[in-house]
Amino acid sequence: MAIVESINDLPVQDPPEEDFSSADLTWTKFGTTENHDDAALIPYDRVDDFIIGEGSNLECPTRFHIERGRRRKMGIFTEYKDDEYLEYKLYWCSFGPENYGEGGGILPSRKYRLNTRNRAARPQSMRGCTCNFVVKRLYARPSLALIIYHERRHVNKSGFVCHGPLDRDAIGPGANKIPYICNEIQQQTMSMIYLGIPEENVLEKHIEGIQRYCGSNAKVNSLASQYVHKLGMIIKRSTHELDLDDQASIRMWVERNKKSIFIYQDTSEKDPFLLGIQTEWQLQQMIRFGHRSLIAADSTFGIKRLKYPLCTLLVFDSRQHALPVAWVITRSFAKPDVSKWMKALLDRARSVEPGWKINGFLIDDAAAEIDPIRDIFCCPVLFSLWRVRRSWLRNIVKKCNNIEVQREIFKRLGNIAYSIWDGSDTLVALEELTQDFVDQTAFMEYFKQSWVPKIEMWLSTMRSLPLASQEASGAIEAYHIKMKVKLFDDSHLGALQRVDWLVHKLTTELHSSYWLDRYADECDAFQNVKEEYIASTSWHRALQIPDSAVSLDDKDHLFAKVLSQKDSGTMHLVWNPGSEFSFCDCAWSMQGNLCKHVIKVNMICESRQGYKPSMSSQSFKDVLMNLLKKPMDDSIALDHSMAWTMQMLDQIRNLVEVSSANDIRMVVNNLPLQWVSKKGRTSFGKPLTNLTLPSASNDPRSTAARKKNRKRKRLSRLR
Repeated sequence: MAIVESINDLPVQDPPEEDFSSADLTWTKFGTTENHDDAALIPYDRVDDFIIGEGSNLECPTRFHIERGRRRKMGIFTEYKDDEYLEYKLYWCSFGPENYGEGGGILPSRKYRLNTRNRAARPQSMRGCTCNFVVKRLYARPSLALIIYHERRHVNKSGFVCHGPLDRDAIGPGANKIPYICNEIQQQTMSMIYLGIPEENVLEKHIEGIQRYCGSNAKVNSLASQYVHKLGMIIKRSTHELDLDDQASIRMWVERNKKSIFIYQDTSEKDPFLLGIQTEWQLQQMIRFGHRSLIAADSTFGIKRLKYPLCTLLVFDSRQHALPVAWVITRSFAKPDVSKWMKALLDRARSVEPGWKINGFLIDDAAAEIDPIRDIFCCPVLFSLWRVRRSWLRNIVKKCNNIEVQREIFKRLGNIAYSIWDGSDTLVALEELTQDFVDQTAFMEYFKQSWVPKIEMWLSTMRSLPLASQEASGAIEAYHIKMKVKLFDDSHLGALQRVDWLVHKLTTELHSSYWLDRYADECDAFQNVKEEYIASTSWHRALQIPDSAVSLDDKDHLFAKVLSQKDSGTMHLVWNPGSEFSFCDCAWSMQGNLCKHVIKVNMICESRQGYKPSMSSQSFKDVLMNLLKKPMDDSIALDHSMAWTMQMLDQIRNLVEVSSANDIRMVVNNLPLQWVSKKGRTSFGKPLTNLTLPSASNDPRSTAARKKNRKRKRLSRLR
């Protein structure tokens, strides 16, 4: 076959099938005589059709994941080759590139050798498949994509078929007849087993999934039953304790799960322990829901009970529920360590999606380091009140017996928080609170020890940062509560001081729970799981309460009544309506949680006059008022304001121009030229001669030295 060196010699192929594969394309050798690969040119908008069709190969069914990606901006080149790219993505078969079935070694602190060569014991393992291809969106022709296949066969490094029906190395009788189980079916089955769903129900859903690929027959059902039973036994027998020593156990887990780790730093004299966990599914969700959106942090979970505190990074999904996309286990909150894991996380996201960016970062701890967030993510920082509210309410209910005293103390604490805008003296308000409730010794002792020394720091943070909404706070709190239920079960109290146990719980039960929630919602499956997932936040539960069920005290604005939706004879009383520090007498609120009755009442109070606005609304209003303040004339502050205004105006103009343009090339041609590298520069504007000052020295030795140097330069050019 002739080798083509120019893309212009490749024909554009557009198969009529909805999904097509490499078998439907005519491949051409592209490159040089020494280095060439199979290549084909297709429309860029049909790349997804090719990837779907390529994964549906009957001989080696699989899915392809993005192993690496890069992106460039239009206009960075003045001269370029015909195969330069705007976007570059390396797709790899999901059975590779790692091979989890290779080898087996002597593990630390063990006197025996584990058998890791048996593939049957690792149903979700990678097989070292080398099948991969590159998709380039061409710089010169953005509407076309160049596909370069490096290895079209699904073989390992030894050249043998490593998965699918043709895999001769499969373990067990008739293994080559086992139906294909994709990652989605596998994750679904594992999630259901981890969540304790009966095996009969798991098997039913598993068979429904594999029948989409191979139809229905008795053999398939029998093999599926064996698979589910075997997978269930493996999961039940699995243990977090890979080694008696916790530190050695974590090292082993990290070695086995490198693709789920974005940073790992073992404990040493100089460096603290640091472990960042993010599965491939979590990475996909972070890129999907975090791009041009918000990321929140539940920053200090288990600070008193776990060996190392757990920080969870959350995104808000399509229903605005908090979805965990990364876990960071460390005791260090120092700026260098925070910067280290934040940069590693951002680099990982941009290795898949180079243009990934967030619009805001929500923190819940006033002591959190803000500078790394602004320096690395380059976005505004918001503050969520959920942790303050929850801590105050839980301890008030726990340490004060009288409900009237409880709601009055909570209201007074809320007034102290609201005082950040009216200029009230915090110390005076705290002194009055202490004197008025001097008989509540248990709570006052707690408050003086835990909050009085640092309350000025918290109020200062509330004053300086925009405040997050109640919907966001409720979503973060819902995740926090679910985490507590999963981790702080009485049966696990003896394992709380082991990091390997925490990692095991996060990556199995908690991960499976959220995966199944998202799958049920997007695929409209598991209706009971979907309904429970939708109603998992107080905000969504509040939306189910009709406005007619709420009655307000329009005279004094002291309380509101909410009719229970489950029991029509029950009425819940909400004191201090309209505020984040409203107090409800329902059971959920008495546990320190933000309940649906408070949220519903606050929704209605927003449109009524005479009620105190929420702190998030007040914070937003305060930001707008600061923007309206005109700087002093002829001042640098005026120059800064003018620069920001013009920058915003230019961005708005560009957005309008892009959205209204029929041809994107006309917009690109009007963009200013940007110098990126010396290779892209032209010789225009470069001085023809180097102007130098005349030497002040007339020393003949220096003149001879210069002549000698010129002679050496001429000789080097000749060589």
